[in-house]
Amino acid sequence: MTVATLVILAAGIAAGAINAIAGGGTLISFPALLWIGRDAIVANATNTVAIWPGSLAGAYGFRRELATARRWLLLLIVPSIAGGALGAWLLLRTPNTTFERLVPFLILAATVLLATQEMVTSRLGLVAKSHENPGAGWMTFVLIFQFIVGVYGGYFGAGMGILMLAALGLIGMTDMHQMNGVKNVLAVFINGIAAIYFVLAKTVAWNDVLVLTIGTIIGGYFGARVARRFGRTFVRRAVVVIGIVMTVALFLK
Repeated sequence: MTVATLVILAAGIAAGAINAIAGGGTLISFPALLWIGRDAIVANATNTVAIWPGSLAGAYGFRRELATARRWLLLLIVPSIAGGALGAWLLLRTPNTTFERLVPFLILAATVLLATQEMVTSRLGLVAKSHENPGAGWMTFVLIFQFIVGVYGGYFGAGMGILMLAALGLIGMTDMHQMNGVKNVLAVFINGIAAIYFVLAKTVAWNDVLVLTIGTIIGGYFGARVARRFGRTFVRRAVVVIGIVMTVALFLK
């Protein structure tokens, strides 16, 4: 087993555990692919394909809560797919040198989203109460917002789940388990359409996908044990620190 394979496997295990506990695993897996010398766009596309099974598993885990959220799913799936497709299309039309310059800013943005997740979550209840019966104008705004989230997800994706929770709060959803279920289903469609596009465009390193996927499955399985030992808040703070370090390192590169 090569050093590169070991690095990807370790990053996948860490990312899988982090996603299971607090979210933000892409802040580990994507920089790891860059670190072993992968092209930035190929690394991003490869990471998207590799994390897709995790979104599917997460959606299945909340299947009971999803039974009462079909209305919102049907409403938000279309802008999610459209946004994810546009984001993936934009990524493959971004010159590699330009994307490499954007990467530190994208990782910084995702780190900020993760750092402010608790604040966003705490305010969702207040927002939801004021929009329990959203009007047509407000729903149009939410659909546009979700489309933009989809574009971001198809283009890069780290921190996308936090933005989706915000969108669900805007339409009056208050049950966090139900919101997480809907978020995971929408992530399946956003990452799925982007992954299909990347595969058809032959922009995916399949060996890396295989190793990274195995790692995320292992990490996801043991994530609950890590959560019990260290706690969700500790893990999130650790990922935020890692994100800041990655951002600084990439800016100095």
